[in-house]
Amino acid sequence: MKQKKQSVASFVNPIDPDKIALNPHLLPYAHNVGGAVIKPEDTGKLKGRALSAMNQQTDMQLSQIYEQMQLLAAQAQKIQVRKTISDYIYQTELRFEPLINHIYHLYRKPDQRLMLSLIDQNAWGRSGKDLVFLASVKLLADHTWDIIEQNPDFEFG
Repeated sequence: MKQKKQSVASFVNPIDPDKIALNPHLLPYAHNVGGAVIKPEDTGKLKGRALSAMNQQTDMQLSQIYEQMQLLAAQAQKIQVRKTISDYIYQTELRFEPLINHIYHLYRKPDQRLMLSLIDQNAWGRSGKDLVFLASVKLLADHTWDIIEQNPDFEFG
């Protein structure tokens, strides 16, 4: 037993005490051969990739919103056209009650008044030669009118 104590007391550590870390788990590198490799990350690359991904995603979302805005603008334009044509038609001389989902024909008389008719432009014969065809329209359920066919020489508005 004395010999063991003597050998422990006479043991000299071959590693220089200046090169031993007190807390090796806090070192920014592996402190032994079996330790995990710790590589410092290039923060410039990380930020660059993150910014690129962020720009791609936000550009994609903004283009989707832009397409939706274009669709809404087109729908609003169609509603505006329906409102305009409806204003024209409700100022005409109506001698009958228009029915929903039926097609009617809008004409301008020689005295410049508008007239809504059940008769198609091709069915008038000689008696309709003084009428100027403006549009064929359909009464919708909300009592606005939708243009089915329009005279290219006439603009509503």
